[in-house]
Amino acid sequence: MNVFGVDIGGTGIKGAPVDLERGDLAEVRCKVSTPHPATPDAVLDGVQQVVEHFGWSGPVGVTFPGVVVDGVTRTAANVDSDWIGKDARALISERLGMPVAVLNDADAAGMAEMTFGAGRGRGGTVILLTLGTGIGSAVFVDGHLLPNTELGHLELHGHDAEKRASVKAREDDDLSWEHWAHRLTKYLAHVEMLFSPELFVIGGGVSRKAEKFLPLIEGISAEIVPAGLQNNAGIVGAAMNAAKL
Repeated sequence: MNVFGVDIGGTGIKGAPVDLERGDLAEVRCKVSTPHPATPDAVLDGVQQVVEHFGWSGPVGVTFPGVVVDGVTRTAANVDSDWIGKDARALISERLGMPVAVLNDADAAGMAEMTFGAGRGRGGTVILLTLGTGIGSAVFVDGHLLPNTELGHLELHGHDAEKRASVKAREDDDLSWEHWAHRLTKYLAHVEMLFSPELFVIGGGVSRKAEKFLPLIEGISAEIVPAGLQNNAGIVGAAMNAAKL
């Protein structure tokens, strides 16, 4: 069974049909740059472009980089603030003329990883962290999702943690892998102190380069592994959510 998934990020909007039996993309994904400013209309244009690239017709799952409650976007840290309070599900469905399901981007990635990836079969507390423009989080207890946790906005040394430990922070501050791993270690230690997880899953595009920084992280009791689906996890999770429509 194929269902379409779209992952809206701070830098890119990407999507593809997903084979939900394999938990993988059925075709090579299409990606367009996230517009700046990332207003609702501009982002909708990008989503439409990605979906139309495949000539898709049917349910569409969409992720959003912020808190999503019943299809309404409550926060918008890395896209335009005009998104706050919008019924994203209705807006996207109207634009595409198709049924749409919307959820937080990290929650989507976490669902995919717990079903098909690095969290598969794992009980206890598992935390997925997506490192990119910001830091997204998904918390699972015995496989059950606690939605919209937004742990990237925990305070770390007087700043939003994502302002210090995201991939964007590494690039903006021109940090070496070692220096960034030091910041990431402090962040992980803070999250571990609060939640005591058995497993951290590190997602986002940087998961493809896990060997450059994960071995540099020390002093964390939890197991730390890269995401099995890497940066496609959000698309897969979006499609999984839409399959419920």
